[in-house]
Amino acid sequence: MTTAYTKSESFTVINARKLAAKVAADMHQCQRFYGWPSAKEVEEFNGELIVLLAGHYVSQYEFGFKTEDDRRVVSWRYRVTTAGDLEGGRAGGLVPSADIRGAVNFNFLWTTTSWADLTQSERAAIEAHHNVHRTISEPPVDGNGRWVRDRTYVSGGVAMEREEFRPW
Repeated sequence: MTTAYTKSESFTVINARKLAAKVAADMHQCQRFYGWPSAKEVEEFNGELIVLLAGHYVSQYEFGFKTEDDRRVVSWRYRVTTAGDLEGGRAGGLVPSADIRGAVNFNFLWTTTSWADLTQSERAAIEAHHNVHRTISEPPVDGNGRWVRDRTYVSGGVAMEREEFRPW
């Protein structure tokens, strides 16, 4: 699935770094609670997110834990939208006590129509600017829990609305 978002003010790589830093801070908190992702992986995911946000190629981003049959246990999803008059929030506040025994981690990214419009060589040139290599797959489905929208991160007219999948 692809979507597009427009900007009402100039969105720069500096704005992309600010938004990606919020997601990276959430990942660091996830690492403290659940042992993943490593500091190196956070750095690599952050680099990828900066590049793709700056180019307006991300519509959603999610990381978390799933069962072997692809059901979410706990996860954090970010939807990229226009900001309007929203104020930016602070990172953190992740649920600290999900039972992830037997779960595996995942990191999933949805792209925009701008990404779909690129040629394969244009995509390869962009991907050369970061160290994350993705394969085409489907995101997990909801497990035993519910989604809660709890934070919004804003910079340069672009917002990332965070939803947390919390176990029951």
